[in-house]
Amino acid sequence: MGGGGGLDPIPRKHNYKSTRLLETQLPQDPPAPLSPEEKAKILELALVTKRTPQYPGSIFVQSPGDADVTSSLPPLKTLFRDKPDGEDDVDEDMLLRAVEIRRKVTSEMLKEALMKKGKFGITYATNLVRSLPDFIDYVMIEAAAMKRMPEFSDSSFNFRAMTVIQDSEVVQLVRWLKHNSQSYPRIAKLISKTKGNLESIRRVADWLKTVYVKGEFIGVVMLRSGDNIFQRSNDELDEIVDYLESKGVRREWMGFVISRCAPLLCLSMEELETRVRFYLDMGMNYKDFGTMVFDCPKALGYFSLEEMTQKVNYLKEFSLSHQEVGKLLAFKPELMCCSIEDRWKPLIKYLYYLGISKRGMRKMLVVKPMIFCIDLESNIVQKVKFFQDLGIRDDAIGNMLSKFPPLLTYSLYKKIRPVVIFLMTRAGVKQKDIAKVIALGPELLGSSISKKLEVHMKYYLSLGIRVWQLGEMIADFPMLLRYNLDVIRPKYIYLRRTMVRPLQDIIEFPRFFSYSLERRIIPRHKIVVENRVNFKLRYMLAATDEEFNKRIEEAVKRRENFERGVNDGSLSDSGTTNNEVPDDDSQSPDRSTIGTESRYSGSEDSISPSSISAPHHL
Repeated sequence: MGGGGGLDPIPRKHNYKSTRLLETQLPQDPPAPLSPEEKAKILELALVTKRTPQYPGSIFVQSPGDADVTSSLPPLKTLFRDKPDGEDDVDEDMLLRAVEIRRKVTSEMLKEALMKKGKFGITYATNLVRSLPDFIDYVMIEAAAMKRMPEFSDSSFNFRAMTVIQDSEVVQLVRWLKHNSQSYPRIAKLISKTKGNLESIRRVADWLKTVYVKGEFIGVVMLRSGDNIFQRSNDELDEIVDYLESKGVRREWMGFVISRCAPLLCLSMEELETRVRFYLDMGMNYKDFGTMVFDCPKALGYFSLEEMTQKVNYLKEFSLSHQEVGKLLAFKPELMCCSIEDRWKPLIKYLYYLGISKRGMRKMLVVKPMIFCIDLESNIVQKVKFFQDLGIRDDAIGNMLSKFPPLLTYSLYKKIRPVVIFLMTRAGVKQKDIAKVIALGPELLGSSISKKLEVHMKYYLSLGIRVWQLGEMIADFPMLLRYNLDVIRPKYIYLRRTMVRPLQDIIEFPRFFSYSLERRIIPRHKIVVENRVNFKLRYMLAATDEEFNKRIEEAVKRRENFERGVNDGSLSDSGTTNNEVPDDDSQSPDRSTIGTESRYSGSEDSISPSSISAPHHL
């Protein structure tokens, strides 16, 4: 090691190559190109962020933090060239490998910052960093660009990357978003969406709070609003809100509207005005428009104008005018959210199969537009199959649906089936009559069992009607269980006390309760009493005025003929008994009629015994 070689001795360093080995290598030619495995190893060692454990006999310095790292590692630029210096062919595979390694290094640095400065757990920080590939690339690009700045020209990539992370204040932003009930996938999407302008997230979030958007929906609104939400100023956003408020959407509704239809914030003022005018031209006033937007914000800002026009034109095919469609949409704006091809056309075909005419479909659309919004296979078809299993024919099902459209909106297992079971098990309706009851009175399926049906059943049973008789009454007149008891009680009292009718009359004719007491029952009963005739309830009430007057005239004639015949018979009997003068009481037509009541009590239209006795009882 003396001066025999003419070279100055090289001081030995810790864990470094032997000086004797270096002396023997210095005069030699440049080393041969490294193998791919050696290149990858050098890259990983050069870009590692932490010092790896050293051990005696290590060939290379294994941490870029050492002062003499460049003295032991070959220059990185030599790793990307397979040919001698001066030629520009670059090894692209090694370059991509270097970029990937730097991406991993940047990810580790961001995770370390989240754990140390943000006090996040390792699991949360790892999951968040994995969801931020775009932000990692942004940090790498910014760190590479800082190399051109004089103050960072001599700094390492790790230092520059950490500087970018600190200047972006991403750790503080993540902490603030998590405090506002945002999950880490949503936080990652928001950060990636800003394209590096992280301050815009806090600005837009603060503005959303001013329009009453709740904390848990702030992240949803920013994600669903569109790509340009973070490029919009607060003045532009205020202009949208002020315009909607001037058209009937209340200020306190804005948070709910924006939460359910965030794309409204990304519409230009020209497009927004066009959409608003689209509905106002259909005859809506500001109040109807405001409530429509509150009920279904998607009807305003989710669909294109072309889709909205197609749906309005399709609804007009049901013989609806432009203004009627406007009223329909104001009442049920969810119609604009339904697809013509996937929802409406299959429904129309199915209703046509059930025998419902276009006029019936129009009634269903106007009375219960919700039918055009519910699923066909899982909802409507299942209910129709249930009715078919009860024995109701398809044409009768079509009549039911057109007669009572809300039937299709009731739950099959919570509403329809329980009512059918109640009618068959507790109300006395026989299995052979249940199809008739449902077909004639589909409104029963919408009644509450505890508040309506059971209360009516107990009332009728309290009158002395048996369960099997009540079942027959319901089969004859299903709406018997739908009338208000406050209306039924006065009619029953009048029937029993004033008309002096037996309970059997109600059992035979339950439709008695469907007629008006003041306009039908009392006036016709007075006419019957004045003419001293009597009818069964069916013939007294279930007839038009002309038919009723005709029946009264015929009954009066029969009564007069009967009385005349009785009088003639009594006179002939008195002539054959020594010309005795009969008593005045024996000449009374009432007594004569009463004496022969057993011979004329069978005919419904003829004078019954009560026809003469009724005035005396009344």
